[in-house]
Amino acid sequence: MKDFVDAHVDLWAGELDDLDRDVEGITVRLQVVTRYLERRREAVLAAYGLQLWEFKTLHMLRRGGTPYRATPGELARQLGMSPAALTNRLDALESRGYVERTHDRDDRRKVVATLTRSGSALWERGIGDILRVEEELIHHLPAADRTRLDSLLRRLVLVTEKDS
Repeated sequence: MKDFVDAHVDLWAGELDDLDRDVEGITVRLQVVTRYLERRREAVLAAYGLQLWEFKTLHMLRRGGTPYRATPGELARQLGMSPAALTNRLDALESRGYVERTHDRDDRRKVVATLTRSGSALWERGIGDILRVEEELIHHLPAADRTRLDSLLRRLVLVTEKDS
């Protein structure tokens, strides 16, 4: 069965003599799937009044384990953004009651962002729906294909980790 990427590859193969059709097909399909999942995640989160960037911030706090807290500097590094941009994010999340900033108990010079109960509950609802969206797509593949695809993508991720 052909998809629109096949037509894309055919077009560019006719224009670029040295185009590796497999590489082009794989990379474009990865981009299509990534964009599809991002749009679906955004739609899920919109139902909760959240934007993806807000959810990612809650997610990073939750990822750290209980008590779901981190310094703004740690969060900025994890999210790949500047501390100033993160401050704006935390301001927005704090004003909605999802995050609380306090001074560190051991070092009062340090500020710590903590996921609140309502922020944690919102994250739990959102992640449940996001996982269902991801499963809906991926479960179109038989289990053996999912395992093989996971293994192949892991190999590519390992290459990117070496280059980072």
